Amino acid sequence: MIPLKFELVDREEAFDEIRNYLHEFDFSLGGNWDYEHGYFDRHLDEAHKVWLRIPFEVTHGALDGDADSTDAIIHLGTPFVLKHIYNEGLDKEAKVNFTGAMIDQFQEPIDKDAPVEDQWVDKAKELLQKVELSFPSS
Repeated sequence: MIPLKFELVDREEAFDEIRNYLHEFDFSLGGNWDYEHGYFDRHLDEAHKVWLRIPFEVTHGALDGDADSTDAIIHLGTPFVLKHIYNEGLDKEAKVNFTGAMIDQFQEPIDKDAPVEDQWVDKAKELLQKVELSFPSS
């Protein structure tokens, strides 16, 4: 994980406005959000192993996922680049099990914090610069 400089760190804005703005740059609400915090995620590579993440905390209101509208106000944190290395192919240890398929559907990454190559850090910095330059002033 490599933290990056970002002019919008510590900005406090409406979740809906930030989400809609970042959507223009192909960011989406990461699946690991909860009512108090979350991440805006964007893959940097075609294999979806290298990610740019912008963390946020909810400071007012309630976040209800990717609903059309929410009253949540969020505080942006320091973005970072990370890389996940996943098992490729079939799991040779897998067994046919209805209950297991419902509970244990996905394999854990081999490395949740693999080294990130410079090209991805550079790409993330360029993308963040574009986000900063066109961010609506309030």
